[in-house]
Order: sequence, then C-alpha cells, then structure tokens
Amino acid sequence: MHKKHTLDSGLRIITEKLESTKAVTILILAGAGSRYETKEINGISHFLEHMFFKGAKKYKNTREVSETIDSIGGEFNAFTGKEYAGYYVKVASEQVETAMDVLSDMLLNARFDPKEIDKERGVILEEYNMYQDTPMYQIGWDFERLIFGDQPLGWDQIGTPEFIKNVTQKQFQEYKKKLYTPDNIVLTLAGDIDHEEGKKLAERYFSFDRETKAYEFEALKSLQGKDRIYLHEKKTEQAHIIVGGKSYNEMHKDHWAEKLLSVVLGGNMSSRMFLSVREAQGLCYYIRTHTDNFVDGGIFSTGAGVQLKRIDDAIKGILEEYKKIRSEKIPAKELQKAKNFMKGKMVLSLEDSEQFAHLLGKYELLHDKLASPQDIMEKIESITVDDVYRVTQDILKPENMHIGVIGPYDDKQRFEKLLG
Repeated sequence: MHKKHTLDSGLRIITEKLESTKAVTILILAGAGSRYETKEINGISHFLEHMFFKGAKKYKNTREVSETIDSIGGEFNAFTGKEYAGYYVKVASEQVETAMDVLSDMLLNARFDPKEIDKERGVILEEYNMYQDTPMYQIGWDFERLIFGDQPLGWDQIGTPEFIKNVTQKQFQEYKKKLYTPDNIVLTLAGDIDHEEGKKLAERYFSFDRETKAYEFEALKSLQGKDRIYLHEKKTEQAHIIVGGKSYNEMHKDHWAEKLLSVVLGGNMSSRMFLSVREAQGLCYYIRTHTDNFVDGGIFSTGAGVQLKRIDDAIKGILEEYKKIRSEKIPAKELQKAKNFMKGKMVLSLEDSEQFAHLLGKYELLHDKLASPQDIMEKIESITVDDVYRVTQDILKPENMHIGVIGPYDDKQRFEKLLG
C-alpha cells in the first residue's frame, strides 16, 4: 500500500512496498516540462535533463555518474514530457543508498559546466536530426502543433537548433532555481523498501532550502486558427498520417471511456482499424489509435504508415471507422474485451517498479492526489456502452477532424477534400 509523507521543505515522498521484487526504483518527477517554456527558451527542459548527468559536487562528470551506477548493476535514465521531467535509478534494494546519493547530487548540485554544455549541443542537435529523419515519430509532434497551435503545448520538447546552439549556463541556472524547488518535486520509491526507510533516506539525502516554484505553466488557450490540415512535403518511401482531433483532459469524467474507445478502434491487433485498414484493405504497415491527455486538454487520433499511392484510401478508411462507431453503440462483448485488455496491460506494466513509481508520482505531482492501480481498474470496469457512445458523438464528430501528413505531396487541398 502506498504511503505519503511531506518533508519540512515541502518535498513529497511516496513509497510503495512491492513484495514481488528485490529491486527498488527511485524516481524524481519535477513540474518542469516543456509547457513551462517561452518561445525564447523552448527546448531548455529537455537540454537541462541531459545536463543533470554531466557532473555535480560528488560525482563530478558523466563517467563518475555512470560508473557508480554500472558498478552496482543498476539502471538509470531520464525523460522530458510536456508537463514534467523525470529522473530515475533502479537498483537491487541493498544498493538503494548509492542510488539516492547519485540522484540527490545531480538534482541539488548540478554545475552546468560551460564546456559540458558545448559538448552536449552536438549530441542534442543529432537527436533533433534523428527525429527529423524519423517521420513516424515526427508526425505526432507536428499533429500536436496543428491541434494546439503556437503555444507551449504545441511545441516540440526538443526545441529549435538556434536555441540548442545558444543556450547559456546562466539560463540553466535560472530555470533550475525557478522550477526545481521542493514543492514542485515528488520523490517516489517503489519496490523492496518500506515507508520509514524511504522517509529517512529522503531526509538524509534531499536536503532542500525551503523554496517555492516561481510560476505555473500557462493554461491551454483555445485552438488557434482554422487550419485542419498539416502537410509536410518530404521525399519518403512511406506516407505517415494522423487523423483525429482535440479531446479531454486527464481528469475529465469521460477520460477512461475515451481510453477504452481508443482500444476498440486501434489499440491492438484485433481492433477495428487493424482488421479493416491493414488486414482487409492492406493499406498500411502500422496503425494505432491512441490518446494524449494533459491537465487541461487532449488529443484523440489514429496514426498509420501507408502506401504512397493509396494514402487517400487509408485516410478514408480511418474516417469510415470513426463514422461507423458513431453510428451505433458498440457491443457489450467488444467493450468488455477492451476493458480486459487495458487491465491486463496495466498488470503487466506494473510488474516493473519503475512503471509503478511513475504512476504514483505522476498523479501526486499533477493532480495532488494518490491513485492506486485498483482505483484505476475500478474506473475502467465502471464504463458502460452508453459512456463510450457519448464520447464518440463528441470527439469523433466530423468538424473535429484534422489530418496530418508527411510524404511526397504538395497539394494541401487534396486532403481538405477528404474532410469534406
């Protein structure tokens, strides 16, 4: 059972004792994702994530950080999302103090050495180039920009080459000081550890001055502009498309009904999109329907990699499946299959203490509440056929549809016609 404790500094500690493992994941989540950026510093959250591994007070460079974790057989990594950034180390439980020592040194004492910043510029520029050359990934970020427009939720986390080339040590220091404050960080320990031990370790290693974060991210503005098509002309051997539109925030009453709808439509190999667009019509290699839900907004979409000459058929096929599921309620048996799929996938993912820590830490950081897997499964099971039907009528209506395309095409009107 998860437990929570708040230190005098304001740092929140969450622990979850897992009997099935001898490992522990220590995860730090900070409300310092790309939504907290302005146009001038777009990309700083992600670049800062890299710089935390470049040396601090005790572990002075990347080699010392990595050798310390490697020498105990641990795993460590980090990630930057729209609304938060995360840093974790996963180790055998007897090595938990070493993991806490490394993470706390990174978080509290990062030096942001200008020489290391200059070296890392090249690394991140290559990461930027990699995504530009991987349209399967890039189309998702392009589609977010189409839906959310020119505001932080619509910008890529990686930023622009201009910013990557010019960001300074002072900018890193100022950003960290404003957002990496104890009230804006959640420390989660999941695995072979009890609450009292976790609390003592946090008090010993994470000694913050009592500071508060400088600002919140800006609320999502209404959609900017009336453009419903994004077209990136690029010579490719396969076209990459996304069809969908705006949806709900993560705490919306229909959030889990929306999730189940995405499973029914394109969540697995027995879903409607897979069986129709791929298997029956042979129009694509990959196809998947998914949701992206944030604190104050979301996107529901289906993405696919399709044959260049049959892109119109593929888009029509996706829109036709949207139309069909709006025209009549799904069978109760199909909904139950989706529920079982979602719950089963959750059980499998939570065998990993890192995934468990992420679930607990995210809800606490973003929503200031604890949520257990059991709570979520009960919500999933409570969804009815009528709930899903209501969602189809709302988010799959024709006027909410948008299309994103990367491929060798130069006629935007061609895709506008498909939307009617």
